[in-house]
Amino acid sequence: MVHSGVYYRPGSLRARCCVEGARALRELCAEHGVPLVERTKLIVATRREELARLDEIHRRGVANGVAGLRLIGGGEIAEHEPHAGGLHALMVPHVGVVDFSVVTRALATAVTASGGEVRTGVRVLGVEPDAGGVRVRSTAGELRAGAAVLCAGLWSDRLARAAGIDTGLRVVPFRGDFRVLRPGREGLVRGLIYPVPDPALPFLGVHATRRVDGAVWVGPTAVLALARRGYRRGAVDAGDLRALAADPAVWRLCARHWRAGASGLLLDRSPGLVARALRRLLPGVTAADLGPGPSGVRAQAVDARGRLVDDFVLVRRGAVVVVANAPSPAATGALAVARLVADEVERA
Repeated sequence: MVHSGVYYRPGSLRARCCVEGARALRELCAEHGVPLVERTKLIVATRREELARLDEIHRRGVANGVAGLRLIGGGEIAEHEPHAGGLHALMVPHVGVVDFSVVTRALATAVTASGGEVRTGVRVLGVEPDAGGVRVRSTAGELRAGAAVLCAGLWSDRLARAAGIDTGLRVVPFRGDFRVLRPGREGLVRGLIYPVPDPALPFLGVHATRRVDGAVWVGPTAVLALARRGYRRGAVDAGDLRALAADPAVWRLCARHWRAGASGLLLDRSPGLVARALRRLLPGVTAADLGPGPSGVRAQAVDARGRLVDDFVLVRRGAVVVVANAPSPAATGALAVARLVADEVERA
């Protein structure tokens, strides 16, 4: 999904990079022939206590420069999503959906066309200051550069430490599983249908998204992963598990959000509970409508006090720039974040 920027605190890097990045991403897709489909998104309030939060999302979106936002009543929801229901909704027009693997290939093509090189399947063994800048040791040999950018997602904290940089953050992995509406039931969703999110958490709740190919993904769930490469249910990495168990910040995080963690674990295990959560938005959905889908692992940055970090964080030490936190909407805002990184590289 190409996010619009309605959720994020005005003035934050997330807000700025989302709006600017979405514009740049659309230009990139047009230039490289990457299919991008514009759809309408509804953020639906189904309980009265959500109405004030919906108004706040609207206020943020207007402040962030998102065009065309409109609050609509329950009777108008069906005009956009005939199978949805709720008290009120925020209508967000022109939200894009795109296959980001195709976007990534387009970016790789642009890099190689500019004389760069993309290497995959290579492990970084060390990043060390050098008289001329930086020396990077890897399984593919040694590289020397005037500056280095460490943008490693789930491994951003470990790679930063390998370079001798303490960002003050650690990555806690959260696995999210999607389910897919079964063939014949995709017509329940025209565009994107979202609940009003809990402002205390960085997750947007169970929602439904019609993708470029017409498939409708439902989810994701959000549970603490016991492996940074934990893309399958039940995956455990002994080293990652030891690191989690030994980190006081993780225990503080769990103490602060144990209720949300417990409910998320139950939701992750039960298609029936996923269907019930979605039924608040789409009353006709049943557990039988949901088939298995893909999963992902989110790199959630946490500070030493166990607080979730919700903005982009860049740290520069000498000739090394670390992207220490890049939460959603990092894919949407990637090109805007890249400009920030390029500025830091110039300073380095």
